Amino acid sequence: MTEPLVLIPGMMCDARLYDAQMAAFSNEICVTIAPVTQGERIEEIASNLLDQLPKRFALAGLGFGAMVGMEILRRAPDRVSRIALISTNAQADTPQTAAAREALIVGARAGRLDEVMRTHLKPETLAPGAHRATVLSAVASMARTLGAEVFVRQSRAMQRRRDQQSTLRKCRVPTLVMCGAHDLLTPARHHSFMAELIHYAKLVVIEDAGHLPPLEQPEQTTAALRAWMKQPMVLRS
Repeated sequence: MTEPLVLIPGMMCDARLYDAQMAAFSNEICVTIAPVTQGERIEEIASNLLDQLPKRFALAGLGFGAMVGMEILRRAPDRVSRIALISTNAQADTPQTAAAREALIVGARAGRLDEVMRTHLKPETLAPGAHRATVLSAVASMARTLGAEVFVRQSRAMQRRRDQQSTLRKCRVPTLVMCGAHDLLTPARHHSFMAELIHYAKLVVIEDAGHLPPLEQPEQTTAALRAWMKQPMVLRS
């Protein structure tokens, strides 16, 4: 593994989302956490990151972070050597989903961020088990650190995001599509659909995880990412 690895956190998450992966990879390669806290459009966030990232890099993102990753791939395909899409959706918000975000935005602005996060990430979106409460507590802590305005900006970016199916159809680099079997926010069927769009994609479904595999099953997540990083490069066609 020689390429720099860029990890993009999910919505209302920071570098702590990838603690296990940072520990696993940082002694072998350069690992960067790319923040996605500024900008109300995914295009703006992606453009800002491209000004800061290495000339060529492997890219992995979860949820909102993977959506930013797909936009980076669309804008600068020659800079992305491989891509991992975790717990995400390549399609744009439906009108119903976009409208439902408004109540959460209002709640966040009214000082009810903890309540909003409990609505956004319900316990049943994670795999059952004793670790569920620990993961939810970790997410709540990250969300409090980032604050309500970041929630609003990221929600607006989600509402306005483009459909990236055509981007995935054009993808010609080693691709990992990964999700948890218990994820209700971005179900496994969404990931099967994405994997079918992409040449050379590998689909990994982690049975004992939900929406946040890096926190729920860190060892399995790291193993899948390590195998992806070791995949040989493929010829573009």
